[in-house]
Amino acid sequence: MEFNPLSPNTIRVVSTFASPYDNSSPVNDSDSTSTRKPISLWPGMYHSPVTTALWEARSNIFERLLDPPKDAPPQSELLTKTPCQSRTSILYNFSSDYILREQYRDPWNEVRIGKLLEDLDALAGTISVKHCSDDDSTTRPLLLVTASVDKIVLKKPISVDIDLKIVGSVIWVGRSSIEIQLEVIQFTKEASTVSDSVALTANFIFVARDSKTGKAAPVNRLSPETEHEKFLFEEAEARSKLRKKKTVDRREFENGEVNRLKALLAEGRVLCDMPALADRDSILLRDTRLENALICQPQQRNIHGRIFGGFLMHRAFELAFSTAYAFAGLVPCFLEVDHVDFLKPVDVGDFLRLKSCVLYTELEDPDQPLINVEVVAHVTRPEIRSSEVSNTFYFTFTVRPEAKATNNGFKIRNVVPATEEEARLILERMDAEMLTRQN
Repeated sequence: MEFNPLSPNTIRVVSTFASPYDNSSPVNDSDSTSTRKPISLWPGMYHSPVTTALWEARSNIFERLLDPPKDAPPQSELLTKTPCQSRTSILYNFSSDYILREQYRDPWNEVRIGKLLEDLDALAGTISVKHCSDDDSTTRPLLLVTASVDKIVLKKPISVDIDLKIVGSVIWVGRSSIEIQLEVIQFTKEASTVSDSVALTANFIFVARDSKTGKAAPVNRLSPETEHEKFLFEEAEARSKLRKKKTVDRREFENGEVNRLKALLAEGRVLCDMPALADRDSILLRDTRLENALICQPQQRNIHGRIFGGFLMHRAFELAFSTAYAFAGLVPCFLEVDHVDFLKPVDVGDFLRLKSCVLYTELEDPDQPLINVEVVAHVTRPEIRSSEVSNTFYFTFTVRPEAKATNNGFKIRNVVPATEEEARLILERMDAEMLTRQN
């Protein structure tokens, strides 16, 4: 995606410690007025440098979402929009903003991936709102929610000392679903072209609901203009068909993988029944588990009153990172988010439990062994003895090269299941990942 820092759709990110009452001219003046309500006075919602910048830049749209007109009719006629109309960029001036830099710095002088996941979700949400908006203050706005994250791939480390840009736009729409592609760009001396400067790519799927009835609602059409936009649309269309195919083929997988299932279970049963004779390079899946819990607070909600999806991804990432760290014994290095499903909304006051495990490892490449981690979020209601899965997250890590270099005895263990349920889960995830790579 092309990036123009002077574009009116470029939103500058500043430290959240900056006063919202200073007299400097607002960013993106076209959508702002001198009398707009400061974000700091809005109802308690999830705040980060990016969400604050996005809300300030598009305050007229978001104020309408916060206070929709009563008894307003739905949008009567769908519009046709281009990817360019939803394209939005955000700019992090890390090189000159010390406070912003410190808010995003991790222990290895790189950008904190968990915070970046929050920002990606916030930007994708803004882009979906822009595409679905009909610019008519008399109609009721749609409720747009993150349905899934198709893929987030880290192509190279992201330094916290160099300015960073995120560019995104709608690349595909269905009847009520939208796919948004985001690129994180960081120019370095080694990067000779724009494509070389892309540090991370992400694809988010949003679905539209009628804010009154809660039913699926149609979204504005998309008309790709350039050859690249048409190519992205076709790719996204193929991914949509693949997602539907995975759902249909799940039963066929269960009926056709008996031998693989038995082979996977065999070593796990040796570890369970005869641990003294088991392979020392293997470990049971259940012995890789970690867990944490929290009560969801009002300050973590989005403009629709639900818990912000980016916050959930951040917490899941932190637990997955810790799981990979405890498993490998060395500092892990994030590679990608394989898939995220947002199955049920999470509300303020919910008791959320996050459970993680290492599902399997891939050891074919000794220089880059892969650690595949699953995190499952459960909304637990002790009063009615209920626990439901709200989200599933799949992450891939390797080990940081500098950490591996200091430990000559380093070796990643093979993860094996103790139960048939665990074996099925491993095989299903392996096959899903293989299918994604082939396509």
